[in-house]
Amino acid sequence: MDYKTIISNLKKKIYHPIYFLWGEEPYYIDKISDYIAENVLTDAEKGFNQTIFYGKDTEVYTIIEASRRFPMMANQQVIIVKEAQDVKKIEELKAYTANPLNSTILVLNYKYKKLDKRTAFAKSLDKNGVIFESKKVYENKIPGWIETYLHDSQYDITPQAAVMLAEYIGADLSKVANELNKLVIALPKNTKITPEHIEKNIGISKEYNVFELQNALGERNILKANKIINYFGANPSSNPIQRTISSLYMFFAKLFMYHFLPDKSERSVAASLGLHPFIAKSYVAAARKYNPKKLYQIVGILRDYDMKSKGFGNSSTTASDLQKELIYKILH
Repeated sequence: MDYKTIISNLKKKIYHPIYFLWGEEPYYIDKISDYIAENVLTDAEKGFNQTIFYGKDTEVYTIIEASRRFPMMANQQVIIVKEAQDVKKIEELKAYTANPLNSTILVLNYKYKKLDKRTAFAKSLDKNGVIFESKKVYENKIPGWIETYLHDSQYDITPQAAVMLAEYIGADLSKVANELNKLVIALPKNTKITPEHIEKNIGISKEYNVFELQNALGERNILKANKIINYFGANPSSNPIQRTISSLYMFFAKLFMYHFLPDKSERSVAASLGLHPFIAKSYVAAARKYNPKKLYQIVGILRDYDMKSKGFGNSSTTASDLQKELIYKILH
């Protein structure tokens, strides 16, 4: 069952006795768990019928005992186990999950670990409850995720603004959602969000950001690249060198891969390299300015400066100066 179906059913008060929420992306696990905690019971019912456990501090038998209780003056009781991946011998919960109470809603938040679906425990979960896998959303999918999130909230966003946000924030969906909520609060519905909106409400410069640095390097625009990197050096807390290097590494590694694609049309490039269609054209143009030999050298330079930024082989050069050296070596 997917996230939207689970939330839709919960809103319709279609409940299951067990929700096993697992996977590498905590955002959706927390959203489902929080919805159940906030909406299944009334405030008056929660006092006697809602219990939250934490995996490190909880034994299996405690969860089973609590789950087997009947609700008091309510139709359901809710048991939420946060950090369930830390419950010792969690497979022994099969003693309950094989025959759960319909009046109990047991929510197991099993983050960052995998569920072995071959076990009797997993089979009992599948038979009597809902198993939801929250898969990691990779960085190249974040612009599309931003567009969908805003569309669901009755907003639109330009491709440039979506890519700009993704490059700045990264793939942590909770952080991305928090920043998007700032825009939703500040702007009226049906607004088409632009880089100007992002600069005003979130504080990301529309001119001096990693996305624009990539464009400048792709165009081999020395003046623009140096202006941006000087801005980064003057604002290190907002533009840490490790994030800059990571973004540039992905950029140049994909340019290197481009040269070996059999189909170099924009559509094929976007699909093969995992790019937002909006920026595929800029990658095609940038690849014409960097041959494979130069790109191979640049990837090596980025690895070298990543080590230096972490203190290896560098005892005195500041992060600002390291970034300036890095950009110089890329462009020359």
